[in-house]
Amino acid sequence: MVEARRSGLEDHGAHEAVEVRRSRRRRRTVSAYREGGRTVVLIPAGFSPAQERQWVDAMLVRLADGDRRRRPSDTQLAARAADLSTRYLGGLARPTSVRWVANQTTRWGSCTPADGTIRISDRVKGMPGYVLDYVLLHELAHLLHPGHDRAFWRLIEGYPRLERARGYLEGVSATAGLDLDDTADTPEDVVPDDAADDAIAL
Repeated sequence: MVEARRSGLEDHGAHEAVEVRRSRRRRRTVSAYREGGRTVVLIPAGFSPAQERQWVDAMLVRLADGDRRRRPSDTQLAARAADLSTRYLGGLARPTSVRWVANQTTRWGSCTPADGTIRISDRVKGMPGYVLDYVLLHELAHLLHPGHDRAFWRLIEGYPRLERARGYLEGVSATAGLDLDDTADTPEDVVPDDAADDAIAL
């Protein structure tokens, strides 16, 4: 038997979807994992509502702690970008800063070639490393070439998990009902070099 609920869980500062699945086969064990844009918590069918709430809260804290340990800092992100530039772009892409941002809700990452900055959406945190590497490499390539023409894709075609990472991001977009595309240049994605906010986005 599976029961689902959505929970705000304001006491942990999280506003996330939580799906609770009750199982008659479970007697005492509780587990949790991330699935798309929600957290799934598996509990025994016999748990009371109070036990359910207690275990959901505990598992959210445990998952958040694990996420924090796995997420690279801005410094680690910049080092990762430098390594990717060396391996796949001959070290030609040299960003002045690479950092996580929370305000990108319609793109995975963006860069401003005029000042060499790269911003990666917090949405990418917790995704597999090869996906983060693809998003970083994509933005690094934009420091060298705007747009998504053949010349751009030739820059990053050496990345061995290119298609797999793109497929992963497409799946996340579709599951979460987002309209995020890594190939579409819209007017807000590419701004002329003389503009104050010259940004190219993934």
